[in-house]
Amino acid sequence: MSASTPLLITFGIYLLAMVGIGFVAWRSTRSLDDYILGGRSLGGYVTALSAGASDMSGWLLMGLPGALYLTGLSEAWIAIGLSIGAWLNWRFVAGPLRVYTERTNNALTLPDYFTTRFAGDGRLLRIVAALVILVFFAVYCASGVVAGARLFESVFGLPYAQALWWGAAATILYTLVGGFLAVSWTDTVQATLMIFALLLTPVIVILGIGGLGETRQLIEQVDPMRLDWFGSGGWIAIVSALAWGLGYFGQPHILARFMAADSLAVIPQARRIGMTWMVLCLLGAVTVGLAGVAWAAQHPELAGPLVENPERVFIVLAEALFNPWIAGVLLSAILAAIMSTLSCQLLVCSSALTEDFYRGFLRPNAGQRELVWVGRAMVLAVALLAIWIARDPDSRVLGLVSYAWAGFGAAFGPVVLFSLGWGRMTRSGALTGIVAGAATVILWKLVAVEHFGSGLYEMVPGFIVASLAIVLVSLLSPAPDSNVQARHRQVRLALEESGY
Repeated sequence: MSASTPLLITFGIYLLAMVGIGFVAWRSTRSLDDYILGGRSLGGYVTALSAGASDMSGWLLMGLPGALYLTGLSEAWIAIGLSIGAWLNWRFVAGPLRVYTERTNNALTLPDYFTTRFAGDGRLLRIVAALVILVFFAVYCASGVVAGARLFESVFGLPYAQALWWGAAATILYTLVGGFLAVSWTDTVQATLMIFALLLTPVIVILGIGGLGETRQLIEQVDPMRLDWFGSGGWIAIVSALAWGLGYFGQPHILARFMAADSLAVIPQARRIGMTWMVLCLLGAVTVGLAGVAWAAQHPELAGPLVENPERVFIVLAEALFNPWIAGVLLSAILAAIMSTLSCQLLVCSSALTEDFYRGFLRPNAGQRELVWVGRAMVLAVALLAIWIARDPDSRVLGLVSYAWAGFGAAFGPVVLFSLGWGRMTRSGALTGIVAGAATVILWKLVAVEHFGSGLYEMVPGFIVASLAIVLVSLLSPAPDSNVQARHRQVRLALEESGY
């Protein structure tokens, strides 16, 4: 379809506002610390909404509602698993990671933290961790590009090949220019827009259908299994859905928000704000997917686009139910979800390339201005790679996200948890855990899922294998030196004194 004038104006205003924030942030970005972590200056509100927006990508308004529309309530276990995992991440990782990264030579990235956490020669650990980030984030960034292309393709009637570039252009620009501060400030605006859309849309859809009772009846007429919490996948499907929550412990773009918090004291407030925002957004997304089934049953003439691609259910409902001005705001929420996560991912990849490769190996004495410009160049390079990966018009957002999410969760999640809580963990254990987790995810996906049709999400075996590898190799390795263990005790003591 061709976009109406109100849609064009609404999208244009939104995009200009985001780019404008990027140029404002430019004035506050003078060092690599500013560009990567915003000088560790985020307050509780910005930390919470930035963490939430960077987490909930285009899959929140496209992938998850599409899965609920296609399969039914059994897909809601993903939302439950994510809510549990996010709370545990805020409660047991956010505070310790904020303290630990500051005390390990002010570590700016996860590879930097892993290297300094265990002291000694950590070059191999830094390289492996940075490579894992680049490999899985290339796929993750591609999911954001696909979601943006789908949106521009649907709203503006653009061919997919052109929509790829238009969907990514504004995100690339404000991330390249403003760095972490631009990403965090825009995340706050985008998170507000997302929750507005996900609270308003399902309410209007259900009222338009005739109420909750009518909505339920229509869904049951289409397929009673859509309202079955257990579906047809059995316990394996439920375990796989809940396992999405394990991924939070290893997502570099979310952990970076914890590292950038102004102080340990803002974490509890940020946790309360962030979890409230997240639960409401997930509830809205689940309701949109289910209500879309009822709406399509009541309006079969509008169901055609959903047969081809169920991930367009939010778009179809917004265009059908609202006047073009409101629809433009709601569809901008999809773009906000896409841009908020894509920008964080681009920045984390840029950080790994700049801090862990360029300064770590090529130019140890590079000046701050040089490092910031190298970081900007790396944002552009990673974005171009993501666009190339996303060039397949048959790409599905949820599939790309699930693979990258599992890769990070299994490779980094156990290492982060053990490094924060277990003083006996060694550098060899960390290295083995990263490799074992990443390799298990890749092999499980290629062999167990693709060739044998296993329904078990690759996160589960990856997380288990990585955890076992960390424990076994650490116990078989010489204990960390006394300085490393003393620092670990100091961090734990500081956390206890702060109530953690």
